[in-house]
Amino acid sequence: MSADGSRFTRRRRSGQEEPQSPWLITYADMVTLLLVFFVLLFSFSEIDVQRFRTILSAFQASLGVLQGGVQVMWDDTAVQGTSEFDLEDLDLVRPELAAQLRDVYFGLQAFVAGRGLEGAVQLELTERGVVVRFADRVLFDLGRAELKPEALEILAQVAEVLKDVPNPVRVEGHTDDLPIRTERFPSNWELSTARATNVIRHLIEEHGFDPRRLSAAGYGEYRPLVPNDSMENRALNRRVDIVLLRLDLEESDEPLEPMDGVSEAGTD
Repeated sequence: MSADGSRFTRRRRSGQEEPQSPWLITYADMVTLLLVFFVLLFSFSEIDVQRFRTILSAFQASLGVLQGGVQVMWDDTAVQGTSEFDLEDLDLVRPELAAQLRDVYFGLQAFVAGRGLEGAVQLELTERGVVVRFADRVLFDLGRAELKPEALEILAQVAEVLKDVPNPVRVEGHTDDLPIRTERFPSNWELSTARATNVIRHLIEEHGFDPRRLSAAGYGEYRPLVPNDSMENRALNRRVDIVLLRLDLEESDEPLEPMDGVSEAGTD
């Protein structure tokens, strides 16, 4: 019986698992880090890394956070844009313009993120250039064209970057399809145009923009991002866009068309 017991004991001990070697954990961590490293290398392979670093470093010195915080104004229903965009066609025809658009887009993206402005500002890369989009309630009260006091700080921070970008700037006002009939604004044409021109005037008078770089347009309800069939969609369509035009498109009345892979709808 003692022999059987000893055999049972040996079998039980031999069935116990050996503890894992500590080096396996270190090895797994190293493989994971290498994978992340090569993924990052690949993601940077399609842009000029040095140019991106240069434009980014220019903004990093001024990065900060809005004092007192800023309430997030964009609705959750807004379509979020990405940095995955296709400039192959422009690369083939005007590679220098494609590179400049990348500079501006990624530089503004870094600036907006660094200042914590994602709740007030949205970015979109289009065939015409880079769109800096504001929900109208970020800048204006309902049915009014005077800039709100709290909007001045947001505009000041965005203007800090836009002033040093060489591109022509076009400010575009948009509304939803709900009619407005006041003595000052008989229709949405007047309201959207007044908002665009007030942003232009503020950029010139308060931030020293060269007026020759600037133009304004009011489109009323006639260039919606989404159908005006719900309160949420109407909020998406009420907006002010500051468009940094491509250097070869200083003036254009063509509607904004998102590029492949980049679609970012603003709100309000």
